[in-house]
Amino acid sequence: MNNSTETPVTIIGLGLMGRALAGAFLKAGHPTTVWNRTSSKADRLVAEGARLAPTVGDALEAGSLTIICVTDYPALYELFGANDVELGGRLLINLTSGSSAQAREAARWAEQRGARYLDGAIMAIPSAVGTADAAILHSGPRADFETHESTLGALGTVSYLGADHGLASLYDVAGLAMMWSVLNAWLQGTAMLRTAGVDAATYAPFAQQIATGVAAWLPGYAEQIDHGSFPAEVSALETDARAMEHLIEESTAVGVNAELPKLLKTMADRAIAAGHGGEQYPVLIEEFGKLRND
Repeated sequence: MNNSTETPVTIIGLGLMGRALAGAFLKAGHPTTVWNRTSSKADRLVAEGARLAPTVGDALEAGSLTIICVTDYPALYELFGANDVELGGRLLINLTSGSSAQAREAARWAEQRGARYLDGAIMAIPSAVGTADAAILHSGPRADFETHESTLGALGTVSYLGADHGLASLYDVAGLAMMWSVLNAWLQGTAMLRTAGVDAATYAPFAQQIATGVAAWLPGYAEQIDHGSFPAEVSALETDARAMEHLIEESTAVGVNAELPKLLKTMADRAIAAGHGGEQYPVLIEEFGKLRND
């Protein structure tokens, strides 16, 4: 692996996240070159030791690896296409947010131009970049990741997910699904308890305890999904459905929005109608795996 204190890096795109990435590399001792359409966004980084490249092509020449963090994938194509930049032999690590299909298409685009390509996702807010709390996901050729793993470690806790360039984007949105689901469940409970004079701060520790307990079930439930077998070791889906009905009734009675529990109950009812009422909750993976337009 490269010496993590000497590897020169280039950052293209200096929004809030791009500036955080560049700052983390500078703090770790990497010679850091930056480029952005609006060059003034580099002023603070330059004051901290970064070099501002006059052109995208010059920026690419300066680093052993180039990290891209721009608005979206079309901006990436516009940027490199408009400037007729030579990509042959370069390693591009794209941390721009997008879909798995866009990531795979970008990998083909880079390959056609002679570049090596890793796609990635940043599971952190800008202020966390450079700390262990920042999860940085990568997918693409393992050899390219391993060559620069120690350098990339300056950004946070880095992970390699696999050769499929789309995996980082899929993990990204799967993580968002977890985040919003937990937060929405907490907000549902908070709204209900507020009707009885219980404030959010009082409920939060109990909600956190429940969330932590449920998280502990995931490995066992994952085994059921992977094996396609859902014995009701804890509770049958039909029992859970009755509890969902209770949640709907209680929400309605206290004047709280019941749309979310009604949606969950609808999915459970479909699974029960399909003959899965005696199986355990993870059998709902069959419902989540179906695209519905109704």
